[in-house]
Amino acid sequence: MVDAREEPDRKPVVESGLERLTVDAMLQKYCGEFGPWQLRNFLLSNLSCTLEAFHTMVMIFADRDVEWQCSDRSGCDAAAKDVCGLKPGSWEWVGGRGSSTVVEWGLVCGDKYKVGLAQAIFFVGCTLGAGIFGHLSDSSFGRKRSLILVCILNTIFGCLTALSPSYWIYVLLRLLTGVGTAGNALCAFVLSTEPIGPTRRGMAAMSSCYFFSGGIALLSGIAYIFQSWRKLYIVSSIPSLFYLVFVIPFLSESPRWFLVRGKPDKAMKALTAIANSNKKHIPKGVILSLDTKNDQTIDNNNNNNSIIDIIRSPTTRTRLVIGVGVNFMNAVVYYGLSLNVVNLETNLYINVLLNAVVEMPAFAVTAALLGKMGRRGVGIWTLWFSGVFCLMGSLIKCSSSDEGKWRVLKMVCGLLGLSGMAGNYNLLGLYVAELFPTVVRNVALGCASQATQMGAILAPFVVVLGGRWPFLVFGVCGIVGGMLMFLLPETLNRPFYDTLAGLEDGENNTNVASSSSSINVVPMSLNNI
Repeated sequence: MVDAREEPDRKPVVESGLERLTVDAMLQKYCGEFGPWQLRNFLLSNLSCTLEAFHTMVMIFADRDVEWQCSDRSGCDAAAKDVCGLKPGSWEWVGGRGSSTVVEWGLVCGDKYKVGLAQAIFFVGCTLGAGIFGHLSDSSFGRKRSLILVCILNTIFGCLTALSPSYWIYVLLRLLTGVGTAGNALCAFVLSTEPIGPTRRGMAAMSSCYFFSGGIALLSGIAYIFQSWRKLYIVSSIPSLFYLVFVIPFLSESPRWFLVRGKPDKAMKALTAIANSNKKHIPKGVILSLDTKNDQTIDNNNNNNSIIDIIRSPTTRTRLVIGVGVNFMNAVVYYGLSLNVVNLETNLYINVLLNAVVEMPAFAVTAALLGKMGRRGVGIWTLWFSGVFCLMGSLIKCSSSDEGKWRVLKMVCGLLGLSGMAGNYNLLGLYVAELFPTVVRNVALGCASQATQMGAILAPFVVVLGGRWPFLVFGVCGIVGGMLMFLLPETLNRPFYDTLAGLEDGENNTNVASSSSSINVVPMSLNNI
């Protein structure tokens, strides 16, 4: 398998006839790493990523610029670049008042900045939601109940957005929708990947972004059919209600979450269900164990791990700082290039469709290289690939007599830069998840997601700079991000740790083994089985 991950050099503990296994070992030995149960759970969990794309990208169509036409020849110049200098009443919008928020509230000329402001405020909500749901899903509330809450919030606030009586109410509701949208990504990713075995988890996690890109492509068709912005918000929000009613009841809470919350019986019950569905069998005398030293248990009354716990550990503190920085720069480039796609001077719906389509080959290539180059290697090269093409785009000056061809070349540089950053974007969720143990995994993912949203907030302002500056900024971010990833450890063939103590022990043992020539360690791999 191209992305096999191995257990550390730790043999199952057998005490008084009992075999103690970690969740990863249990999945590998008795439950099956990616059988019918995991496939169904993976598909159902990641369907919500399609809904995330709806709530995120709907603004492109709802806040779009609409064509105008002269209604009175006197005082109206049909060749004018915009309507700002035209006589009031001499022109009219094509498509009517309800076609766009720009038309609805006159977001043109001096008020044009409000379009970008509404978009930035949505990502502010995503920043808040990433922190809130990162902590909430790791707490006693759990991953599944957090996803339920996300669907409720997105359905309510999405539909209420369609009823907005004013621009500022619209902005407020987009802020609240952003809070739920960020939680959607976190909960779906963890629910879909935690029950998968270590040798299959990487490929599965890398496949999650197909659902988001597929959602963008699907939204393009929906927006073409429903060209009223109010109808579009309702149509794009109702699927969250359907998901809540018809899909979530078939999802199961993560067995890892049960274990670290001090509920080993429920964790064992969940793993038994996985084994039965996969036509496997867990024999009697096998019990779950955390990966802490001496099988240390977690105090159920004192296991609300937070970012403070991450900062206290030198290992996780360094990883968090670098991970946040890389996620921030990735988002500046990814969302910035996505916004630039609307400048291709073609049909808006085709532009967004191309934006989605260009990402999919990047996901496949990244997944294929994952096991050969490792997480860090793929991350570095996707960032540099994007950065180089963005820098090339910044050098292209569209002012010669051959302007049309230069613009096409610049567009190609942008699309290639976007494909590289999309592959990196897809990798980062898996990489950050592997860098942190179960008890703080969602907290770390929440911090990374917050950094991503901060980058998304900044991206529109970079695009506004115009000229060669956006491509130059995107190129620098890609190159610097790749350099930062050199400081992170490789996680290929490493397990999902459950606790901070287990992570510290595992990393210390790895460092000692790799630096001591007197210790002969033979790790378990697929070739040894």
